[in-house]
Amino acid sequence: MNILITGIGGPTPRSIAHRLRSLLPEAKLVGVDINHRALGFYIGGLVDYARVIPSATHKNYWNSIQSIIHEFNIDFAFVQPEQEVLAWGKYFKEHGEFPCSTFIPPVEHTEALINKARMGELLNDTIYIPKTITINQESPKFEVIDLEIGFPCWVRASVGSGGLGSLKVNSKKELEAWLFIHKVIPEFTVSEYLTGRHLANQMMYIDGEMIKNAGLHCAEYVMADIAPSKVTGNTSFGRFINEDRLLEFCEQVMLVIQAKTGVKAHGVYSFDLKEDSNGRLFVTEINIRHMAYTGIMGEVGFDLVMDSVYLLTDKIESIKKGRYSYEENFIFLRDVDENPIILKEYELIKNTLLDINEVKLPPIN
Repeated sequence: MNILITGIGGPTPRSIAHRLRSLLPEAKLVGVDINHRALGFYIGGLVDYARVIPSATHKNYWNSIQSIIHEFNIDFAFVQPEQEVLAWGKYFKEHGEFPCSTFIPPVEHTEALINKARMGELLNDTIYIPKTITINQESPKFEVIDLEIGFPCWVRASVGSGGLGSLKVNSKKELEAWLFIHKVIPEFTVSEYLTGRHLANQMMYIDGEMIKNAGLHCAEYVMADIAPSKVTGNTSFGRFINEDRLLEFCEQVMLVIQAKTGVKAHGVYSFDLKEDSNGRLFVTEINIRHMAYTGIMGEVGFDLVMDSVYLLTDKIESIKKGRYSYEENFIFLRDVDENPIILKEYELIKNTLLDINEVKLPPIN
């Protein structure tokens, strides 16, 4: 089995590759990226073959991809960077097929969700998102923000992840200064500042049917102290949670998206959500790909990586359907230069005077 993984420099494709290595040790993994310094190229044993390719918008992108598919006799691909998901969706729309088998959302959903401002426009007349206004450098709409949202509010770049351009701003002056600092960012969304938990949900859809989903609580962030917003988009400490209302809420949102676009959901969708002070849920972002935690979710039983393999190898009957409930009270710890660690919450060291030899941690692989 020969598997192509795009964007191998990113944390999500690397997570997928690690999971595939564990599940399918005999498979040949081909990692590609636009950056010759992509970390995934240099992690020993992560991929079998590495190729640098043009960006998805480059005129030679498809020649490069098709050459790689032919050279390595690729069976199917995990397409992860969102610009590539968009490009592959457009390719399918134009040609009626993919260059090789893959499992991604339809292009109509990608175009509606890849940009937070467009997502806000799609859902602006619903109860599922916070009050949101799109602004840009030429039209900052200070008066509209003050009237319709008020301060403090949350500002973030319309496109991009990792907390790009994000900040809690407390006044018009702070917002003016933030826009001045980030002149290179063309568009922002401004929304209500929500004080509750940051939750996440990863979902799998096949031809409009919700196959399975599961939730997370993203409690703390990697390198949060260096970000003005204290949010970096990567979770350093999180909980695997069983909250049916979270899963049901995201399913309701997907029904609305399908109705508004007129297109059935198909692929992996990853939600970011925030609660307000009363615990009400609001969508802040929907990614049209796996989330970075997909590998560790697989390790505790919710395995969308293997489920995608089942689908792409005509073994759909092997996929267990339904809202997923974790059997243990698992948590995870992540950092920049270490592999994630999964524990049960009671295994955390809570007394700093405790002898480390008394703590039973999982073995290091």
